[in-house]
Amino acid sequence: MDCFIKKIFEGKAEKDAQVHVQFQKFSRGEFRDKAVVLYSKVKDKYSLSTTYEYANEFTRMLAEKLGKTKTKVTGVIVSTRDLTGQVNFTGKKQFAGVKQYIIDYEMSGDELIVLLDKLPTAFFGLSMKVEDIELKTKPKAPVSGKPSSKGDKGPKADFCKLYTLNKSFINQIVFDKEITEETKKAQINHSYFITDIIVPKDETDPLKMRERAERKGKIVRVVKIDDKEFKKEASFFA
Repeated sequence: MDCFIKKIFEGKAEKDAQVHVQFQKFSRGEFRDKAVVLYSKVKDKYSLSTTYEYANEFTRMLAEKLGKTKTKVTGVIVSTRDLTGQVNFTGKKQFAGVKQYIIDYEMSGDELIVLLDKLPTAFFGLSMKVEDIELKTKPKAPVSGKPSSKGDKGPKADFCKLYTLNKSFINQIVFDKEITEETKKAQINHSYFITDIIVPKDETDPLKMRERAERKGKIVRVVKIDDKEFKKEASFFA
C-alpha cells in the first residue's frame, strides 16, 4: 500500500477511502506544513520522522505486511465515539469528549486491518515491530502542528518514527527521484490548497454530508536536500 500523498501524485487517489479520510476535516483554503517527513539514511538503515498524518497509514502498511502473524502492539486508538464492544482495550482515558482506548497486547495484521476498516475516522497511535520495520508513534491524540521552541519554520515532525532496512517500504512514502541512495538527509513538506467542497446531493443527514463531502484542489510538495529545494504539485479530488 502506498501512502495517500503518493497516490495523489500518481493519480490514484479518486474514490480511495484512505485518501478521502485525510481531508475530511478541511474547509476551503490554504493549509501549510502538512504531512511533514524527515528522511535519514545511515549506512543501510533508513529512518523517517513524521507528523501525525502518517500514523494510520503506517499502521495499515505494517498490518498488510504482518498478515496472519501476530506482534505486540502498544499505544492508543483515539475517537470521539464510544468504541466499547468494538475494540479490545486494556484501559481508557477521556478528556473533553475525546476517548483514548489503550492497546497493549498481541494482534495480527488481519485484526488490525479489520479495525482500520471498521473505524476509518479513528486515530491509531500505535507502535509495533514487523520483521525489520519498527514503528514508534506517540500514544496520544494528535493536535495541529506548532513550530518548535527554536523558532524554525513549521511543525516538529516527531509524532511517528519509523526505522527499517527495507528500501521498498520506504519508497511507499519517499518516492522522489531527487532522493537517491547517496542522499543522507532530506525534508519533505506539503501545502494543501482546497478550492471546492462537493457535497453529495443524495444525502440529507448533516453528519453524513460532512463525512461524504469530497474535496478538490492541489498539493504542493517541497523536497529539501542540503541547500537545494525541489517543488512539485498535483491536483486531487478525494
